[in-house]
Amino acid sequence: MLAVIFDFDGTILDSETAEFESHKRLFADHGVDLSEEEWCAGVGVLKPHSHWFDWLCDRTAEPPTFERFRDATRRYFREHVRMEPMEGITALVGALVAAGVPRAIASTATSDWVLSAVAELRLTPLFGAIVTGDQVSRGKPAPDVYLEAARRLDVDPSRCVAVEDSGPGIAAARAAGMRTVAIPHRLARRHDFSGADLRLRSAAELTLERLGALARRS
Repeated sequence: MLAVIFDFDGTILDSETAEFESHKRLFADHGVDLSEEEWCAGVGVLKPHSHWFDWLCDRTAEPPTFERFRDATRRYFREHVRMEPMEGITALVGALVAAGVPRAIASTATSDWVLSAVAELRLTPLFGAIVTGDQVSRGKPAPDVYLEAARRLDVDPSRCVAVEDSGPGIAAARAAGMRTVAIPHRLARRHDFSGADLRLRSAAELTLERLGALARRS
């Protein structure tokens, strides 16, 4: 049986752009520039919640409190984010539902964010499992979230195809023994995607036939 497991941030929802813009905006408030290259290094990798706060504090003479940092980035994020699925996701997930293909989400973000965002997108009923970083021991590039998603779907990992936007995500899925589809987000464009079985521009290019062909190669 084929199953498809999706990353969330940067794959289903373009939250990566909003996260970057919100932090860049707050940093600018404190006279500090945050480049795309610096941000890209952290995309797809589980970071401590205080990582960017510490990064800012090291670069400004008048750093904000952590509460101010957290509240401002959350407020700016909401102003920047477009709460709608990325190109091709709605049609792809709909086709998987119609074909009876099991579906899951495997994200290293926290459950409070992922579960609420999936619900806001009205996608919750369409996934048989949603696994988040706080539900497993290790984040990507370790395979834990993908292995747990396959377990909850009751599908062998070798029969799963993972859809990812980052290099660490591809590495995690490969370590779990899955076939991989890379749809690189612009903020992860410098990541290593050489290990992906298939690389596409958007989910609109990913068909059931392509997914089935990948699964049969396992």
